[in-house]
Order: sequence, then structure tokens, then C-alpha cells
Amino acid sequence: MTAQASGFDCGPAHAPGLLTIDLDAIAENYRILCTRAAHGRCAGVVKANGYGLGLEPVIKALWSAGCRTFFTAHLDEAIAARSHLPEAEIGVLNGLITGDEDIYRGHNLLPTLNDLGQLHRWADYCRGAGQPLPASLHIDTGMARLGLPQKELEQLYADLSPLEAMDLRYIMSHMACADMPEEPMNQDQRDRFAEALKKLPKATAMLANSSATFLGKDWHFDMLRPGVALFGGAPNEDGPNPMKQVVRLQTKILQIQEIDAPQTVGYGAAFKATGPRRIATLAVGYADGFLRSLSCRGTAYYGDQALPLVGRVSMDLTAVDVTDAPTAQVGEMVDLIGPNHDINALAREAGTIPYEILTSLGQRYKRHYVGGLQP
Repeated sequence: MTAQASGFDCGPAHAPGLLTIDLDAIAENYRILCTRAAHGRCAGVVKANGYGLGLEPVIKALWSAGCRTFFTAHLDEAIAARSHLPEAEIGVLNGLITGDEDIYRGHNLLPTLNDLGQLHRWADYCRGAGQPLPASLHIDTGMARLGLPQKELEQLYADLSPLEAMDLRYIMSHMACADMPEEPMNQDQRDRFAEALKKLPKATAMLANSSATFLGKDWHFDMLRPGVALFGGAPNEDGPNPMKQVVRLQTKILQIQEIDAPQTVGYGAAFKATGPRRIATLAVGYADGFLRSLSCRGTAYYGDQALPLVGRVSMDLTAVDVTDAPTAQVGEMVDLIGPNHDINALAREAGTIPYEILTSLGQRYKRHYVGGLQP
């Protein structure tokens, strides 16, 4: 990571934990994904406060890399994004809630129409406004989550007039199993989406999320819509991760104790020493988003030396065994996420996915942004 500060630094002045976010790596990941695309076109999903890394610095880094289309989950997220990027195209994925029509128009945002009710309400609103207003149409191809189900899609095919009232910018769907390349559902969803496009008006077609980008160009259609890959998440577990590492998480050693059998460490006496050990207590816990599921199975690093986590993760503290790092001292930093141990490795140890690791990162860390443009 470059040492150049971006000017976005924030967080408690005396925090014992440091979260470093490389904005240049985010920009480079965007360029990598554009290069992978059959057409070179790529939007950016920046929901959940830019995947936990800070909406403003994230979207500005992506804008500097050439991204012009962004998607959030919620309306308030999109309004915040609009305040930082007045010229961007910004869509909201979670659907048009009744009564929010004026807000979308006032902030020049695209609602994603997820069912026939939303579609008809937006069409009526456009007619009342006397102009076609932008929107995206989401069709369900197998997630059974958001998007027009097949029954509603058939009704839409029979009467496309509501779409004629609006400026239909995007037609999208979402992949269920793209991180499992051999899963037959991937081809099925791709085929169902392609078939739907034949019956709908022309608009920019989007199917590929981060993982689907790496399934091949048959899934790319007109534009990619990645999220976690922009922030270093691996597209799947079967091969090397082509994305640049974006985050580094470090925390201080608060105390070191020498113990011996049969002494135990932490709540529930979950770790019992079988011989002499050096145990370091770190200033991080589940209140900081360091997941409790990492108890007795996580790893930290002191330089290149792996340090096994011992005992349970508690609210504010975690213990690691520094017996094999004899020079480690109180006040020094260890890596929880770093060059030897990225978000994907930590997610595997926690029994979760890198999405949860990123979006769980707490607000008690000092956040240090490097690279990118000055705000």
C-alpha cells in the first residue's frame, strides 16, 4: 500500500486499532474488472457504506477510475452518494416504496422496479410528471428474492405499455450461485435472462455480479455490476484471487503474560495450556466486528509470523499465542488482516464470507485512507 494519505482519515484519535484502506487498490480493481468485461463497461455497487469502507472515499476512488454508474441498496444511501457525485448515475436496488416517488425525482435517482405494483406506480408517476423518468427493471431468474417472478413477467409481456411511460435504462437479474462455477443453475439463470430480454424493450442488460464476471463473457451482457470484488473479495474459492487487497487491519498488544499448564485463557476456559506459552492480549473484539466465531480458530500476524488465536473472542479483547514471536512487545501492532492474511482468509477462519468481514468492521478503529484524490 502506498503511504500517501488521502485526507479522508477519521475515527477515534486514540484508537488502539488501525484500519488502512487503499483507495488506489479499489480503483485498480475497477480497472481489472473492466478489462475482464466483454465490453469494458462496469458499474459499481457501493451499498452498506461502500461495503463498510466509507461511502464518500469509495465512490470518489471509483469515479476517478472511470466508474459512472453506481448502485446502493437503500434510498438514503443513494441520496448520500448523490451529494458527493452530482453527475453520476445512481440506482437503488431494493425497490420503489410507495410515497418515495418525489424523492427519486428530486435527487435524480433510478428506482429498481422489483414487481408489477412498483412498475405500474412508476409508470403512473411518469405520466403525471409529463415525462419519462429513469428506472431499472429487475426480473427474478431463480433467487426468489427480489425481481418480477415468472408469473408477473408473463403479464408484463402481454402489456408492455407501462415500460413505454418511463426511461428504462437497465434490465437486471441477480445470480444465486456464481461463486460455484460448476453449478448448473448458473447456465440456467443466464439462459432465462437472455430469453426474457428478447421479449422486453431494449435497455442495458446486467446480470454479472462479482463472481459471475469470472464465469465467462456469456454472462456479461451489456454491463457488469460487481460489489465485493472491488474491495478485494475473491470471486470463488477454486482459484487464485485476481483482485488487489484493499484493507489492512492492525491492533495493539495491550499485555503479555507467561502461562503454563494447566492455566487457561479467556471466558469459559476455552484454551488450556499444555506447557509454557506467551499470551498476548489484543485490543479488538466482537464490538469491533472481529467475529466471535473466530474464537480458538483465527490467526493474526506479527510480521511474517503466524499467531494462533487462543480462547474466545470477547467484546473488546482477543488473545493470541506469541510464543513463536519472542520479540513481540506490548504496544506493538499485529495484523488481523494484512499482507499474509487477507479478508478471504479471515472469512474462511470465521466460517463466513468476505462480505460479512468487510461490512462488520467497527467504528472504533482509526481509519487511515491512502492513495486516491484529495477530497
